[in-house]
Amino acid sequence: MQNAQPSHAIGVFDSGVGGLTVVRALMDRLPFENIIYFGDTARVPYGVKSVATIEHFTQQIADFLREQNVKMLIIACNTMAAVAADKVREASPVPVLDVIEAGAREAAKRTKSGGIGVIGTPTTINSNAYARAIHTLEPKYRVYSQACPLFVPLVEEGWVDHPVTRMVAQEYLRPVFVESIDTLVLGCTHYPLLKPMLLDVTGSRMELVDSALAIADQAADLLAEQGLANPHRGRPDYRCYVTDVPVKFQTIGERFLGRSLGKVELVSL
Repeated sequence: MQNAQPSHAIGVFDSGVGGLTVVRALMDRLPFENIIYFGDTARVPYGVKSVATIEHFTQQIADFLREQNVKMLIIACNTMAAVAADKVREASPVPVLDVIEAGAREAAKRTKSGGIGVIGTPTTINSNAYARAIHTLEPKYRVYSQACPLFVPLVEEGWVDHPVTRMVAQEYLRPVFVESIDTLVLGCTHYPLLKPMLLDVTGSRMELVDSALAIADQAADLLAEQGLANPHRGRPDYRCYVTDVPVKFQTIGERFLGRSLGKVELVSL
């Protein structure tokens, strides 16, 4: 692999389509950066797989993106980040960011009471990865975690502000509301699409932390620090690689991205 250059792309990867919310945040925060997205759509979901399998698949994807001469890797999948982020960092010659660390840092920065809530998929919540990351930053902070398994299928169905989704959110957040927390981390890349509805449900009780926005800010800071921000002010190049193209991928992907997905290339690892 060549040395990282400012003109090289940022590599973002996820087990499926959810990481496109991170790509969307990067496009808004860093409008001149080239971006390559990889979604392992043939092997999703990762949550039911063994740690060894997740580590192997994650390293395969990281290797593929490094072969594209990316200047930074962003692990946009919470399951991948919880299980394999350290392994990817050990093997990577370029900086590696992940959504769990970014979300934890932002939550620790924003909380005033030291009480932080985390909502995510059962796999992410059971991994306790957010709590560990937050306690590494500040051991005294209290972390309350709540699994929300129905949110992902509801988002993929397009029911981001449906009465059913609102009712589900109220049920999931009921036990969260009784805890003494002032900050709530959206610990899944699908959840930013629910943010307007969640803001309405939570009201003024707590501030929401969007890991996608947090990691876009972190990426911007790191590129500036290392002199790797793209100086070119022309139209950036966006590429999307997947391992399978389900019928719904284009539709769901454009909903997550908030714009046309463009060309999607099928690859085999």
